[in-house]
Amino acid sequence: MMMNARRASGGYGPTGRFFGPGELRLAVLALIAERPGHGYDVMSRLSDRFNGTYEPSAGSIYPTLQLLEDEGLVRVEQDEGRKVHHVTDDGRRAVEEQADEIERLWGRAASRGEWGMFRDPQAAEIVAPALRLVKAAVKALAHTHGDPQVVERIQQIFVEARRRVEELDPRRGR
Repeated sequence: MMMNARRASGGYGPTGRFFGPGELRLAVLALIAERPGHGYDVMSRLSDRFNGTYEPSAGSIYPTLQLLEDEGLVRVEQDEGRKVHHVTDDGRRAVEEQADEIERLWGRAASRGEWGMFRDPQAAEIVAPALRLVKAAVKALAHTHGDPQVVERIQQIFVEARRRVEELDPRRGR
């Protein structure tokens, strides 16, 4: 029951476990189906999917690769002293059969990866005032007992603030 609640909310949270049971196995298989790779390569590619907000460990990746090999979903070839993992026909079928689940995993990874920008020390200069703004809005809402006019005005303020900040983005073609 708890597992479903966690999945419904989009995963295991920004500071907790990301993968539920069997999901790391599926993610690794999907990466190998995209392109063969050795263990470190798979770890790097998985980290890249998360924009650095998730760093897989050798202690999780290598046993997963061995499991996939034992299940016949990947095969190993030696290349310059490294084990390179390739998807098998059974592995490719498994990826195709679970395409929706893989898409959801990558969607969660992209969403979590968006938060990677907060690792930048300069982000605190923006996050702290933004949180104070949210706190002020919640306080105003509480003190007015959820007055619909106050809710609407707070929403307007947030929409206008977002619009003004977005105008600062040079990619928006000012």
